[in-house]
Amino acid sequence: MIHNFFTEKRPHQGKTYTEFEELTKLYLENTDPTTLDTSEKTRYDYRKLNRQRTQRILKTFKPDAEITEIIKSISTPRVWMVLTEDWCGDSAQNLPYIAKLAELNEMITLRILERDKNLDIMDIYLTDGKSRSIPKLVVFSEAGEELFQWGPRPKEAIEMIKNWKAEGLSKDEWTPKLHMWYAKNKGAAVVSEMKELVAKSVSVEV
Repeated sequence: MIHNFFTEKRPHQGKTYTEFEELTKLYLENTDPTTLDTSEKTRYDYRKLNRQRTQRILKTFKPDAEITEIIKSISTPRVWMVLTEDWCGDSAQNLPYIAKLAELNEMITLRILERDKNLDIMDIYLTDGKSRSIPKLVVFSEAGEELFQWGPRPKEAIEMIKNWKAEGLSKDEWTPKLHMWYAKNKGAAVVSEMKELVAKSVSVEV
């Protein structure tokens, strides 16, 4: 099934990753945090921390030979649509890796859609059928056939959070543990999952 939003070219009209990052940079540079209410100030702080995380990943991550070969084996145009927001911590820890992988093949068009401005699309891709969790990557063929989905976190992270919740930890308690895991993992989990998903989609396509 080809979704109406794809026929309407809404993913294609999304932001490039560079544009997405630049908007966050400009917001931080041109916003006085002392003028913000409590909720806005919290998101300002998230954005500031997320930008630091993102920049570190972009400077240090180098795709390995295996994922590079798999990504370069894509021989037909694809649209990689990511639903996210720049205040999202999981997005800051995962999206830079996805963006760097997309750069490996000119057949890939990566576009970012802000979740809260595209809730009708987001609601098609709910996590567990109920949560608007981000980031959410959905990969389409040029014609709009859905090839695979990924997100909002690597499977290992999802399992860890389930265990922490079962132990009775609050979100404020398990969030630092999650980001510590991201820092140690250095993208290995998301890259491993992308290897499998992309390879499978290429074999089906061929």
